[in-house]
Amino acid sequence: MLLEGLSRLEYRGYDSAGVSVLDGGSVALRKKGGKLAVLRDSLEDAPLPDEGAGIGHTRWATHGGPTDENAHPHLADEGRLSLIHNGIIENFAELRAELEADGETFLSETDTEAAAKLVGRAFRETGDLTKAMQQVVARLEGQFTLLAVHAEQPGVVVGACHNSPLLVGYGEGEHFLGSDVSAFVKFTPNAAALDNDQIVTITAEGASVTDFAGAPLEPKRFEVNWDASAADKGGWSSFMAKEVAEGPEAVANTLRGRLTDSGVSLGELGVLDEEALRGIDRIVIVACGTANYSGLVGKYAIETWARVPVEVDLAHEFRYRDPVLDERTLVISISQSGETMDTKMAVQHAKAQGARTLSICNTQGATIPRESEAVLYTHAGPEVAVASTKAFLAQVIGQLLFGLHLAKVRGTMTDEAIAEVVTELQELPDELRQVLSEQETVHELAHWMSDTRSVLFLGRHVGYPVALEGALKLKEISYIHAEGFAGGELKHGPIALIEPGQVVFVVVPSPRNEPLLHSKIISNIQEIRARGARVIAVAEAGDAAVMPYADQVLRVPLTLPMLEPVLQVVPLHIFALELATAKGLDVDQPRNLAKSVTVE
Repeated sequence: MLLEGLSRLEYRGYDSAGVSVLDGGSVALRKKGGKLAVLRDSLEDAPLPDEGAGIGHTRWATHGGPTDENAHPHLADEGRLSLIHNGIIENFAELRAELEADGETFLSETDTEAAAKLVGRAFRETGDLTKAMQQVVARLEGQFTLLAVHAEQPGVVVGACHNSPLLVGYGEGEHFLGSDVSAFVKFTPNAAALDNDQIVTITAEGASVTDFAGAPLEPKRFEVNWDASAADKGGWSSFMAKEVAEGPEAVANTLRGRLTDSGVSLGELGVLDEEALRGIDRIVIVACGTANYSGLVGKYAIETWARVPVEVDLAHEFRYRDPVLDERTLVISISQSGETMDTKMAVQHAKAQGARTLSICNTQGATIPRESEAVLYTHAGPEVAVASTKAFLAQVIGQLLFGLHLAKVRGTMTDEAIAEVVTELQELPDELRQVLSEQETVHELAHWMSDTRSVLFLGRHVGYPVALEGALKLKEISYIHAEGFAGGELKHGPIALIEPGQVVFVVVPSPRNEPLLHSKIISNIQEIRARGARVIAVAEAGDAAVMPYADQVLRVPLTLPMLEPVLQVVPLHIFALELATAKGLDVDQPRNLAKSVTVE
């Protein structure tokens, strides 16, 4: 059970892995540097006892390299206590120095081992693992989720969380703790997410939750609306390939129940009702990576439709630049996991400044939605591959829905104009299926270019964030240089990178919807072709004007300008997937990356 749970969480970190199980008054431990398969092989060769409570962890290295010694769990109290940890303990050096001065010996370079030693000492004083955890969390600084077991309490697991996710799974005769419901959804769909600064104690019979001071609490439960098979490969070569193919369903599910004959219905926004939204005069979107690029698409749509100024901030820069916020500012946070630490801290800062907050998220019970005033769930289903694909599509759709809703509330679009967009939105899933069925050229290009060392991406208007996203995917999983540029910026410096043979993807706007932008991007293509570049254009079906200037054209169906990114990005996702595959790389678990970034 532990190994299966860890396999579903390996996207969170895969530098090392380990498990501890309680066995007749002692702790049995096995941990290994490397991916989970290394640990699994070790356990097959020499199994641990399979009775009693247990804990397991996959690690994304922060303090110390991915070695056997630095892998979790860590032992304390003469090997009777075992502890695992997500996050960073920022004052660990001070704590470690104190413990070493008291005669404690450390076997690793990690911050986690200091927490294990502290909990072990506290247990010797209290004789109770829950009370020991209460003592220790008050001394820790940073962000952390801790889980611990002790040989003297063989049927107990205790967890604590501070600015880091922890969920409880409620079974029959068994209970679970995990950083994501996918770890235990095979065994129970009934879950609850702990709030900040809470401690949970589980046994086979039940779960009890308190705050850090020991006051009892009752977390709000929810039921996971997908089963464990949704997080399996299901015969696909990789999770990324599966999730690219699931794009049409992700879009359809995000639209489902939110479209009417003449508009958009977003009753789930709760306190952000029509009156509240009419009081908004500025929007700030905060996100990181792919989610940030989806926010750039959202900016174009919301400003065009609702006529509200929109800024897009990298969440990790947001609070440090001391942004100007007030009660008339709406801060929209975008996060697939709902646990992205930078984004969560941005939301907390926005709330402290009095701004209104809305979360666009794909994960039930996650921290960011719970800390926001309102949430718009994207319903893309579990996304396991580190490189985000279907979640990007769903995030764009979520923002388009919100933009239409806000336009209706503010009276900036006619009913006829909104109905036109709604009709086009309804056609997107089928159009995505068409795009997916016509990607043989992309496969061939990727395998032909497997030795390419640099790829550039150009776009204008909503095509610019698509170019940024295409470059990011290539960097993430193929490990080659890739950059995205706004087309108009080319002659202001980046054209110096163009040399004979340089591959450039160009995202071409519709000549029917955006004739001026189309002519501008054709000029960009001519500029780079004149310098020997090889041009691959992503253009709508029927665009004949691009043919004389592009070496290869990847076609997508005609749709409205603000919806184009949903179709245009798919060939770029597939290109990155195929190029990484041709290079023999692990597309699901690229080096140095984790799916859910829970440290700032």
